[in-house]
Amino acid sequence: MAAAQGSTGAQGAADPAVSLRFTVTIDGESIGNFNTCSGLKVEVVMEQREEGGTNGFVWQLPSRVKYSNITLKRAVGPDSHKLTDWLISFANEATYKTACITAMTGDGEKVTSWNLDGVVPVSWSGPDLDVGANNVAMETLVLAHHGFLPSSGAGT
Repeated sequence: MAAAQGSTGAQGAADPAVSLRFTVTIDGESIGNFNTCSGLKVEVVMEQREEGGTNGFVWQLPSRVKYSNITLKRAVGPDSHKLTDWLISFANEATYKTACITAMTGDGEKVTSWNLDGVVPVSWSGPDLDVGANNVAMETLVLAHHGFLPSSGAGT
């Protein structure tokens, strides 16, 4: 695969986020590279409280933090067995894990990473196997997690 060419900004520096792939590790063990990663989201749930005699505003009070499920997709390949091995071990003993999703440039340089706490698989779907179709065989993994860890907290 040829190295991706980054676009050049006003300063002349290459933009590392133009072409990315995502390397995923679970408790420090690689489960391979993925082409898409969606759902990296944090939401602070706000409660509104009205105070008697205060008509100029409503109090906005943070109550809890919610983390979205993360969806990873890739073509079926040599690393697919690593993912199914992890799913089998989870089915035998359901334990929370730490995970690290690292964004890499087309040249293999690290752009950034997200360390996740309390990771469990929500679902996995394999490819539709149809010899008459002209599609790439894709697999999808959905992960739930309890939140982010500091940069040095997992798998990096």
